[in-house]
Amino acid sequence: MSATVDEPRAPEAAVPVDDELPDAPRPRRRLARRIAFGVLALLVLLVVAAGWLAFRGYQAGTALLSAKDVVLDLRGDVGGGDTQQLEARLPEVQADLAAARSATADPVWRAAEHLPWVGANLEAVRVVSWSLDDVVRDAVPAIGRIDAVLHAQEARGTDGRIDLAPLVDAAPDIVAAAASAHAAQAAVAAIDTDALVGRLAGPVVQLQDGLSQVTGALDAGAQVASLLPPMLGADGPRTYLLVSLNSAELRSAGGIVGAFAVLRADDGNVDLTEQRTTLDLPGIESSILPLSAEELRIDTDRLGRWVQNAVLTPDFPRSAELLAARWERDIGSQVDGVIATDPVAVSYLLGATGAVTEPGGVQIDASNVLQVLLRDAYLTYGDDADSGDRFYTGVAATIFQAVGSGQGDSRAVVDALARAGAEGRLRMWSAHPAEQERLVSTSVGAAFLTGPFPDATGLFLNDGTAGKLGYFLSTAVTVEDLRCTGPDPMATVRLDLSYSPPAEVESFPRYVTGWSGTDLPVGWLATNITVYSPVGAPLDAIGLGDGFVLGGSAEAGGRDVKVVTSWLAPGASETYRVDVPVRDGRVTVWTTPTLTSPGMVTATCP
Repeated sequence: MSATVDEPRAPEAAVPVDDELPDAPRPRRRLARRIAFGVLALLVLLVVAAGWLAFRGYQAGTALLSAKDVVLDLRGDVGGGDTQQLEARLPEVQADLAAARSATADPVWRAAEHLPWVGANLEAVRVVSWSLDDVVRDAVPAIGRIDAVLHAQEARGTDGRIDLAPLVDAAPDIVAAAASAHAAQAAVAAIDTDALVGRLAGPVVQLQDGLSQVTGALDAGAQVASLLPPMLGADGPRTYLLVSLNSAELRSAGGIVGAFAVLRADDGNVDLTEQRTTLDLPGIESSILPLSAEELRIDTDRLGRWVQNAVLTPDFPRSAELLAARWERDIGSQVDGVIATDPVAVSYLLGATGAVTEPGGVQIDASNVLQVLLRDAYLTYGDDADSGDRFYTGVAATIFQAVGSGQGDSRAVVDALARAGAEGRLRMWSAHPAEQERLVSTSVGAAFLTGPFPDATGLFLNDGTAGKLGYFLSTAVTVEDLRCTGPDPMATVRLDLSYSPPAEVESFPRYVTGWSGTDLPVGWLATNITVYSPVGAPLDAIGLGDGFVLGGSAEAGGRDVKVVTSWLAPGASETYRVDVPVRDGRVTVWTTPTLTSPGMVTATCP
């Protein structure tokens, strides 16, 4: 058999692979594959990231919703000292906020904050979560101590002395808590709610307002805890001049200076050591201290010549300096501070202590003290100013003794003082620079012109009748027509005056109806209205009814000032209006605390 040899075959054509192009160069084919795989991987990552972000968002949202109501409740709990319910819920809210903080700290979350539109919302959730977590972790544990601080009267022993040790111990924690709350409040306040979706913007606005109130309450606690021990003599005896203001004759601070008392504080024990009337400090030929050109133009030299008029200025530190200087000159002793109160503040205290009986046998309580002091006393003593002033000082001493002895509800006493301070009815000045530096930024410091309140408007009332008819005057200061949008947001501040004396007012003693030195008919009431613009803002004409009223103009501390006079016949009323700027979405009006209205009015843009 012969062997056979296979014949050569032609090569078979290569079959192209699906993802290859027969005519494509090999490097380009590889690049196409990589791009396709990269896009696919990116899509997968985006889907995973979106899912993870949604999960984290659910975690954060659920936790925040659970914690929001508790945090908002802080507004009342901190201010009122009601901490038991809050402390019971503290572990729950701490866990919720820790979960929200953890969720928003995720790297995926932080990266997504840089995305258009959605990023602003994610950032807002993170800022809120972290800020609230800081407040609850750092500030809330100190709130329980504020209860002891704000209600320090409960620490008094049987001798009436306040135990200052709890206040000294609590001060560092409460000051730190206030600082933490300030940082959180500033972070949340910086969130631009216009960039947020509606469902998120609403709660953020709520929290901005809520944290602002919590911060204010913590500030008050920190001020009390820091200032009260040294001012009550923890570091050595202190002497204070207590000034009683008489709202029957209005002055910017609330009323003309009516009487004086000296308080001596030593290691928590406060005693009333001396009392004087304004007759003991008569008028002098020239001001006790040099007056500025601004003061002379607005208040004249009356400001420094008569102690009664030292509170013409709306800046209490200046009033206190003038009063302390007169006291040192005429009485011969220096004081560590000046404290002023008005009759409404006294009524708040009587609501806490209950009725008292003054040396002459008249029983006085919260319901009748204003009538007894500001109406009945003048009709009883007539033009005998000395007897009337001594009755006034006797009542003041009786009420002080009731408070000092612990009569009534001691918690309510502190609440009454806090309310009076918030309404501008309790004012304090310290001759010690470090203390005064802290007081000047508070409502109790009442430093309208020299404090950090450049955006505030001022509207102050000073009697022009030189009588005691203010008891029959009703006042109301409101903010209306709040215009929050546009290049120059504005609002209208409205003042309503209503004068309703008895029909027989013309027969009242001349000491009551007044010695204005003008042609004002007997029984009419003259009131000087002084309006201060915010610093750097122009002040337009003051409206009266449907028209405008002319008056004097001046400048004080970078503020425009206008002064007009109201003349009211018995039974008459008037309405004044002035436009002022809205700054940072808010209008704050400092005004004269009267028998019918407080010394502070605010309005906030929605």
